[in-house]
Amino acid sequence: MSAQPEAMLEWVAKGTAVFEAAVHWVTDPGLAGPSYLSGWSRAHVVAHMARNADALVNLLTWSRTGVETPMYAGADQRANEIEDGARQPTGALRSDLLKADGRLAEELATLPDECWGATVRTARGREVLASEVPWMRVREMWVHTVDLNTGTTFDDVPREVCAALIDDVAAAFRACTDFPPVELRAEDGGRNWLLGVPGTADQVVVAGDIPSLAAYATGRPVPGPLYPARGGPVPKLPAWL
Repeated sequence: MSAQPEAMLEWVAKGTAVFEAAVHWVTDPGLAGPSYLSGWSRAHVVAHMARNADALVNLLTWSRTGVETPMYAGADQRANEIEDGARQPTGALRSDLLKADGRLAEELATLPDECWGATVRTARGREVLASEVPWMRVREMWVHTVDLNTGTTFDDVPREVCAALIDDVAAAFRACTDFPPVELRAEDGGRNWLLGVPGTADQVVVAGDIPSLAAYATGRPVPGPLYPARGGPVPKLPAWL
């Protein structure tokens, strides 16, 4: 990402504080309520965030030691741990999140400078530099705070994080031909992004403010209006994460 490492670590810290605060204010019965993610309760989201923190610690350990340490042993392990975590007593689940966040914060704060350039591999098999790990947590933190379905929207996400999320989606969809290419135009930032492959079908232009475009691009509830250039419905995008 284009942000400097110090700024990225600040985004992690702020996103962590916002997510933990949202979880703190959810009542124990409320944790069993539905999130915005199909089939997941709020407890599932919290459990996922705890395990994601530990998975990113694994990548930082890999970068520090040179010993291959995957995020997860396999897809089944990830799914099972989230289910098991979501079934914990609510007090244990809250504690689990805070402890996992603490472990990740410690690793991020103490990783030697030379280790940020090490190559590691994500759960999807993509090779990245360890310096991308903070961004991986930033996007999880902010997007899943919205997914908790507690009233937080993309209007509450910092504008620079929203723009970086659209950058991420545009990169992920760069070679995707499953939908007509969509150009996003930010009315409040003078930026535009292309989702999909130009020339593969009639390109659709969608305008809106940056938070609404970020919500649309990531498949989350859109807080403000979107304006397709030629009218009609806003195109449906494939799943991002």
